Amino acid sequence: MQSDAALAIQPDAARARAIYDLGHSTVFAARTDPRFSYCMYVPPHIDAARHPMELVVIMHGTGRAFVEYRDAFAEFARWNDCIVLCPLFPVSPLGDGNRDGFKQLREGDIRYDQILLDMVAEVGEKFDRDFKQFALFGYSGGGQFVNRFALLHPERLWAVSIGAPGSVTLLDPEQDWWVGVRDAETRFGKRIDVDALRKVAVHMVVGKADLETWEITHREGGKFFMPGANSAGRNRPERLESLRRSFEAAGVDVTLDLVDNVPHDGLKCVGQVQDFLAGALATLRNA
Repeated sequence: MQSDAALAIQPDAARARAIYDLGHSTVFAARTDPRFSYCMYVPPHIDAARHPMELVVIMHGTGRAFVEYRDAFAEFARWNDCIVLCPLFPVSPLGDGNRDGFKQLREGDIRYDQILLDMVAEVGEKFDRDFKQFALFGYSGGGQFVNRFALLHPERLWAVSIGAPGSVTLLDPEQDWWVGVRDAETRFGKRIDVDALRKVAVHMVVGKADLETWEITHREGGKFFMPGANSAGRNRPERLESLRRSFEAAGVDVTLDLVDNVPHDGLKCVGQVQDFLAGALATLRNA
């Protein structure tokens, strides 16, 4: 039986939960590594939802607009009984000014894919849900992260949407990481499970006017330059098409959206992503 003191604080705890955990949440430090953090959108009706809550993870790009993406997906989450989790991987966690480490999944001793999986587990425990699988979307630098995460962890995903990555990792066993996947198991201790990837609903999206190349052309001496670094195409639509072809050559079905009159602007592609996720979510729940 609860003490009088415990009963007395329950109304305040419920009020704090409603303000800081539900709806548009505050920002939380990740429990396993507080250099990294996240925010959420949690439908306030979570305890009376028609469906069990599913998880949708949105990965920011180089600009770290994680709150803006959370807000853009809030109504989708509310009407589709989903929790939205938006990690923040800040610039320069190692103090070297690097903006791009998270895109490659590994930076020094940091494994961003594992940090994300720890965040997923943390949010699941917070809301008494076991998110063995979740949906994942990222745009630009986030699209690079999502591309590579899906190759390494397809068994954790029920859907993935890869948005306008500047560089792509092809499902190509003849080229080394990050251009291909030949040595992925040596680098990450995990083989590429193509059979598992075939079971994931895969979406790719890019604006037709996303044609600038200043940020995505790799040059000798650059930190990510390697043979084949620019071979997937000159611009983002060409590179995403190369990624699509590499997936489909391995038997992975892909839905590709080329969005008219859209330059490099992820928020203008949110509608296409949400339409795809809604369809994948309906399939998941019907199954």
